[in-house]
Amino acid sequence: MRNEELGSPRKRKLLFFIMFIFVNAILVSCESQKLQTAVLVIERAGADAVEITAEIARTEEERNKGLMHRKKLPDGEGMLFVFDRDQQLSFWMKNTIIPLSIAFISSDGRITEIKDMQPLDLNSVQSSRSVRYALEVPQGWFTRAGVKPGDKMRIDFQ
Repeated sequence: MRNEELGSPRKRKLLFFIMFIFVNAILVSCESQKLQTAVLVIERAGADAVEITAEIARTEEERNKGLMHRKKLPDGEGMLFVFDRDQQLSFWMKNTIIPLSIAFISSDGRITEIKDMQPLDLNSVQSSRSVRYALEVPQGWFTRAGVKPGDKMRIDFQ
């Protein structure tokens, strides 16, 4: 667009201001807003328990957004996806740039399986059976913390 098409300096300032507001609105909407958190305790077979701080995704909207657009997720933090009933769960990594590991967890807190997920991968990672929860953490955290299938997570919601 040529300068004379924009008109007066006042119109150019107004256009700049509108573009500034629009860009800031987009950036704010893309930033992650943390959900309510809880400390989860994972009781490991033959070892001390480990703790992890997890954001709790309870609603469909929260679960659908998950960890999308996050730039980092420190060890010892994650996101717990809570469902109303036992079901076979399926996750993908759309718009998720952090490599993650996911644990599928039964309604009694037992970890049934752990799988790795790659950034931006649109292939589904599914639980092999019906479960109530899924816990996403930085890739490899379960191994580093010594957490394995069969370990039990205490879930104390407030």
